Amino acid sequence: MTTLNRSQETSKRASVARESALSVKWARRREVAQEVFRNPLTVLGLIIIGLFFLMALAAPLLTEANTPDPYQSPRDWSNISVPPGEAGHVLGTDATGGDVLYGIIWGSRLSLQLSLTVVGFTLVFGTIVGSIAAMRGGRLDNLLMRVVDVFLSIPELIFALAIAAVLGPSFRNIILALAAVFWVKYARIVRGEIIRIKQAEYVAAAKVTGDSTWNIYRKDVLPNAVSPLVVQATLDMGNVVLIGATLSFIGLAQAGLTEWGAMVSAGQSGLLAGEWWLSTFAGLAIVLWALAFNLVGDGLRDVLDPKTEGR
Repeated sequence: MTTLNRSQETSKRASVARESALSVKWARRREVAQEVFRNPLTVLGLIIIGLFFLMALAAPLLTEANTPDPYQSPRDWSNISVPPGEAGHVLGTDATGGDVLYGIIWGSRLSLQLSLTVVGFTLVFGTIVGSIAAMRGGRLDNLLMRVVDVFLSIPELIFALAIAAVLGPSFRNIILALAAVFWVKYARIVRGEIIRIKQAEYVAAAKVTGDSTWNIYRKDVLPNAVSPLVVQATLDMGNVVLIGATLSFIGLAQAGLTEWGAMVSAGQSGLLAGEWWLSTFAGLAIVLWALAFNLVGDGLRDVLDPKTEGR
């Protein structure tokens, strides 16, 4: 009878601890949302991101897809290298008659596809690897972390450049190259967070009640390790496009693709002739995209990271 009472008491304490942690978590989320919207730079980043997302989603409505592949800009051969505002081209045309505004709009769609695909895959894969390493521990943990260390020892751009060069010029290969590079950060972050959370009182109480490892991980561990992942994913949404544009700039995307890095590269030849608009507008789009996500990521980090509180 005494054993039964102790078991019930322990179960009750575990339930109370879990409910308390859940209540604190939701209160913290409301606080984070309020703090984020109090930061004008973060709000500015959110507005820029919202405009890019709307432009990407509405691309078929904002442009006329006169070619079988909408990512290949239609050509106006009668108006080559036209400055902005002339011949009905708001942002001008390039040396082959391609409309710059068309390229910027469909380029935002490609950037969105690139960011969501790479960040989504690396977030999931890195979380799985980091979780296995932290939950299992021992030799498996050491093995996985040594693999992560090898990947982290190579600069992201150089590693992605090498992989993309081996695979060949293709937008799909750029996605594969970036996915192979970015997952390691999430594995390292998740592992560190889980090891820290496993020491919490509510996790220890859940173990005493006989709850399975999977349920403890699903209910108590992973939900409390999300915050740093959100910050890193937000920052990487900008970094992925920046590195992807760099790879496109040096010719690792298929020819004719309306991608911002490829547009900057194509516009280089016209700079000496005074044709500044292609490289300028495409480069501005890249800068704004990366800047917006970095503003939001920094804002989230300031709110979520206790070390930066009051900075």
